[in-house]
Amino acid sequence: MTAGAHSPTGRRRSWWFLWGLLTLGAFGVAAVFVPPYLVGGTTVPGLDRTTPGYYTSLVIHAVPAGTALVIGPLQFVPQWRRRFPRLHRVLGRTYLVAVVGASLAAVYASAVTKSGFPLQVAFFTLIAAWLYTAAMAYRTIRRGEVQLHRIWMIRNYSLTFAAVTLRVYQLPLLALMDSVDWLTYQDVYTVSAWMSLLGNVLVTEFFIVQRSLTRLAGSRPSPAGIARTPTTAA
Repeated sequence: MTAGAHSPTGRRRSWWFLWGLLTLGAFGVAAVFVPPYLVGGTTVPGLDRTTPGYYTSLVIHAVPAGTALVIGPLQFVPQWRRRFPRLHRVLGRTYLVAVVGASLAAVYASAVTKSGFPLQVAFFTLIAAWLYTAAMAYRTIRRGEVQLHRIWMIRNYSLTFAAVTLRVYQLPLLALMDSVDWLTYQDVYTVSAWMSLLGNVLVTEFFIVQRSLTRLAGSRPSPAGIARTPTTAA
C-alpha cells in the first residue's frame, strides 16, 4: 500500500483527486455566491446596505474575485500549460488583473464595514498578502524565473481560495449558533475569516517546503550510487 501510494501512478492519482476537490470548491463557491450580487442580492444575512458605497464595493469585488477563483485551478495543470502556452499566459494576465481589481474594491469594503475591528484586520492582512504575492508572481515571470513564479502563484491562489475555506469553516460554526445563544453571525464570520487566512497560508507553506525537499532529495545521489561510482586515478 505504501509503495503504491508513493509510486508515480499513485502520486498522479492523488494530485488529480486534490485538484478535483480544489476545482469543485472554486467553481461551486463562485457559482453560488457571485451571481446574487449581479442582481442586487446577497447570501449574507443582514448585510449592511446603509453605508454609502459598501454594497457597490462588494459587487465590484465579487466579480473579479470569482473570476480569479475559477481561473486558478486551470493554471496548475502541467499538461495544459505545455499544450496551450499562449492560453496559459492570457489566463494568467486575466487572473492577476482580477486579483488587483478585487483587492482594490475590498480595501474600501474592509475600511467601512461595520463587522468589527478584528474582521477588518483579517481582511486588510489578506489584501496586503494577496497584492504582494501577485506582484512577486508577475515580477518573477518577467525575469524568466519560472519555478519561483509557480511558487508565488501557489501562494497567491491559496489566498484567493480563502473564499472557499471561509465558507467551509462557517458550516460547523453556523450549526453551533442554534445551541449557543451568545454566538452571532458576526462572530462566526470573523473566526472563519481568520481560520481561512491562517489555515491556507500554513498548508500552502507546508506543501511548498515538502515539494522543495522532495525535489532536493531526488537530485542527490544515493549512498549506494556513490559507493558504486568508480574513483579516478590521480
